[in-house]
Amino acid sequence: MLVMVMDTATAAVTAALAQVGDDEVTLLAERVTVDARGAGELLAPQIAAILAECGASAGDLTAVVAGVGPGPFTGLRAGLVTAAAMGHALAIPVFGVCTLDAIGLRLPGHALVATDARRKEVYWAVYRDGARQAGPDVAKPAAVALDGIERAAGDGAEKYSDVFALPLEEPRYPSALALAELAADRVRAKAPSETLTPLYLRRPDAVLPGERKPALQ
Repeated sequence: MLVMVMDTATAAVTAALAQVGDDEVTLLAERVTVDARGAGELLAPQIAAILAECGASAGDLTAVVAGVGPGPFTGLRAGLVTAAAMGHALAIPVFGVCTLDAIGLRLPGHALVATDARRKEVYWAVYRDGARQAGPDVAKPAAVALDGIERAAGDGAEKYSDVFALPLEEPRYPSALALAELAADRVRAKAPSETLTPLYLRRPDAVLPGERKPALQ
């Protein structure tokens, strides 16, 4: 089963082609470009490039897997719209995975995953041996409870390493292989397509202007 994997919830614009077998998941090709503002322009060419590299076509795909965040509104939306459109056009199921889970999947022990949420905040979740225990949520780094946390991963953890004061682990950005593995059981079961619900966790920066008040009252 060939699966297109994509994530635009962090600065790493990721597209990959994975093969989901009965017992394992294999990454066949991957493109990652770190550009926090480039998701809308980079993702489609990356998808085309990995299909060409593998000698595959969109019609060969069995499913689409997309990271649903948390992430900033504009970048995250670009990936989810692309994933939903591809699934609809090809009549194949689309599955969502929490982006933080893909970072935390192989972290040992009690770990924090934090990605950059801008506005001097982080998106965060806590994991124990790869299983999420708390979050996802968004907060100032100093407000994240660190009781018992042994290590941290993610670009937010690196950016605010002075605040968290924890040993840093890889990966810094979500792994396409981990995203595929987290959705693999649904792919194998030929589960129905999911509605991709973005984890924005806060209102977008751009808001509609309020009603204008008359100049003369």
